[in-house]
Amino acid sequence: MKQAVAYIRVSTAKQGKSGLGMDAQKEAIERFAAAEGIEVAAIFTEVETGKGSDALDRRPELAKALATARKAKAPVIVAKLDRLSRDVHFISGLMAQRVPFLVAELGADTDPFVLHLYAALAEKERALISTRTKAALQAKRAAGAKLGNRTNLGEAQRLGAAANAKAAEAFAANVLPIVRSIEAAGVTSLRGIAEALNARGVQTVRGGAWHARSVARLLERAA
Repeated sequence: MKQAVAYIRVSTAKQGKSGLGMDAQKEAIERFAAAEGIEVAAIFTEVETGKGSDALDRRPELAKALATARKAKAPVIVAKLDRLSRDVHFISGLMAQRVPFLVAELGADTDPFVLHLYAALAEKERALISTRTKAALQAKRAAGAKLGNRTNLGEAQRLGAAANAKAAEAFAANVLPIVRSIEAAGVTSLRGIAEALNARGVQTVRGGAWHARSVARLLERAA
């Protein structure tokens, strides 16, 4: 049986103490490994932000995971790409370590080039969201709106709904390539796609399991 090293990361000490996020990542990695016939030889867990060019220096557990995987000539498995980092340059640096990475939510057949693309898209989307949010707040202030005041509750709710819609669209755009790869493998029914997404550890936009109806909604939104 093939072996691999698992890496789990949360960003805050509060999440680390509560286990919030860690259990979900571990479960996703275990499901993925079982489906691919991989034995997880070691698990490294870290509580540290992924920001900054010196992120690897501040993440000793990731360094240990890389060293262990390199010695065993095995890949490192993460539940989601952002558990490595949300910075495309940092991920590029990790690729230079000559240790292959497997991302449970993307599947075992995702090559390094595609991982770079996903990282670049995620980084660009975050930058766009930040820019749009700042511009909207500045426009509101210029118009004399008192942000944070309950008199603006209706407008805040409208903006919140719009932001949620954009987030849902971005989520659909990220998951759709995974759905297409599942369809290309011969699974075309909504129920079959839902089962395949769950087996890969991919969660819905609300962090739940997939069902035929949620897959249908995703495809409708993508269309």
